[in-house]
Amino acid sequence: MQILNEILEKIKKYETIIIHGHQRPDGDCYGAQFGLKDVLKTSFPNKNVYVVGETSEYVSFIGTPDTIDDKLYEGALSIVVDTATESRISDKRYSLGSEVIKIDHHIPVDQYGDLIWVDTTFPSCAQMIAYFYKTFENELKMTEVGARAMYTGIVTDTGRFRYRGVSKLTHEIAGLLIEKGADVVEIDNKLSKESIGVFRFKAELLNNAIFDEGFVYGIIKAENVEKYNISMEDAAATVNLFGGIEGYNVWFVAVEYPNEIRLRIRSSGLEIDKLANLFEGGGHKMASGARLNSFDELDKFVSEMRAYIKRYQ
Repeated sequence: MQILNEILEKIKKYETIIIHGHQRPDGDCYGAQFGLKDVLKTSFPNKNVYVVGETSEYVSFIGTPDTIDDKLYEGALSIVVDTATESRISDKRYSLGSEVIKIDHHIPVDQYGDLIWVDTTFPSCAQMIAYFYKTFENELKMTEVGARAMYTGIVTDTGRFRYRGVSKLTHEIAGLLIEKGADVVEIDNKLSKESIGVFRFKAELLNNAIFDEGFVYGIIKAENVEKYNISMEDAAATVNLFGGIEGYNVWFVAVEYPNEIRLRIRSSGLEIDKLANLFEGGGHKMASGARLNSFDELDKFVSEMRAYIKRYQ
């Protein structure tokens, strides 16, 4: 693939490389960021490689973002991973770099970047980074740190290999990362642990689930998150609790943030990305996000959901 050769040449050209992800990073974003950092730093020890952006408590065992000065962007290469929408890029200083590379697996929204590698056939961006490594395995190196990061990214974004898009290549890449030191038991243990607060929060959320015409959803208010002393990240991740209910093939959670309501929408069959597009969102065909200004707009979204399901189901 020509684009991969072009990306490698750009990486070789720059002495400073700064890796960005998206706001409210998930396991895949972290896996791609820290996996790429490990590959580049291990392969080119003399280069300065940084990961910047927000912290994710859920996968903090992968790594901690760097705090860097604006001056480091002078003559640097910015690489943005796992981010389809330019406005969602965490740390807007990415544009200060001399050049920008975009690497993503979501349905394209914004075509930012001097070099763009977008491939929606990959179920995770971390798998793309691992595939990049595999393509140039004779030139590139990685340690168990990078293998653990990328394996975590793949596991979290594929629902532990359960979602559509997982392929033979996904398992081959996972096997490669295991060979390179990813400890599947350790990673599973870290991802499976939760606090008593999260456990009790889930119970209340499920008890108050709202069942509608072919879909089910939960409302997560800031006061409930505070009540159980959990993070917004843990609260939003509970969207997966609603999957698998017979007769309800679409589900979502509406999460209250300080200045907006974020919707996490999932489906087991119906493509829902076009619905998300109507509400300032997007993502994958079966897993998308959207936003509302307040809960006052939730009824409108629910009505659109009903109509959408009737139209396309």
